[in-house]
Amino acid sequence: MDVRTKICGLTRPEDVAAVADAGAAYFGLVFFAKSPRNVSIETARELALLAPVGLAKVALTVNASDAELEAITQRVPLDMIQLHGAESPQRVAEVRSKFGLPVMKAVGVADADDLPKLDQYSQVADQILIDAKPTKSADLPGGNGLTFDWRLIAGRRWSRPWMLAGGLTPENVQRAIELTGASQVDLSSGVESAPGLKDPGKIRAFINATKGAQEIPKL
Repeated sequence: MDVRTKICGLTRPEDVAAVADAGAAYFGLVFFAKSPRNVSIETARELALLAPVGLAKVALTVNASDAELEAITQRVPLDMIQLHGAESPQRVAEVRSKFGLPVMKAVGVADADDLPKLDQYSQVADQILIDAKPTKSADLPGGNGLTFDWRLIAGRRWSRPWMLAGGLTPENVQRAIELTGASQVDLSSGVESAPGLKDPGKIRAFINATKGAQEIPKL
C-alpha cells in the first residue's frame, strides 16, 4: 500500500533535508504564535526554497485573516494552505478562491458527532485532514500528540483526498493505516526529540513503518 507522508512543523534547514531524504511527500510550516513550531515568514521562505522538486510545501494557519494569508503567500513559495482553526466551509471556499492555492482543512474528531463535518468540508476543500480534536484546555489546535478512535472512520471515504493525523508515531502508524485505510498520514510531535525539534532517525523510522502497512480487508 503506497502511503504519502506529511511531516509538519519544520523549523530548521536540516529538517527539510531529513524530510526530503526520508521520502516524505509534504512538509508543513506553522504560522501560529502559540506553537513551539511557529516560524517567521522569512524563516519559512528560506526553508521552502530548500525543498527539492516534488516535496510539497504547506502553510499551516489558524483562523488567519486575508492580510495574514497575503503576507505569507507573497513571500513564501507554497503548494498548499492548511486551515487548522475554526474556519467555516464558507471561509474555506473564500480562501481557496482568493489565494489561488489548494486548501486543506483540518477537522477535529473525538466521537461520531464530529463525522458530519467531514462531509461538509469535503465539498469545499481540496483535501481533508482528519485530526484528533484538542481538549478544551489545549493551547494548540493540533500537534498535541492525541489520538482518536480510528474505528470511527474505518471504511469511510470522502469525495476529496484525505489525510490521517493525531498522535501518530513510528510505533502506531502501521496499525492506524491498517484500521482506517488511510493513504496519507500527517504528524508533528511524533518525530521530535523536543517540541519543535525534528529527529531525523524518527522521521525515517516513521516513513519506513508506513511502507509495511496493509489495509484490513472489509468483510
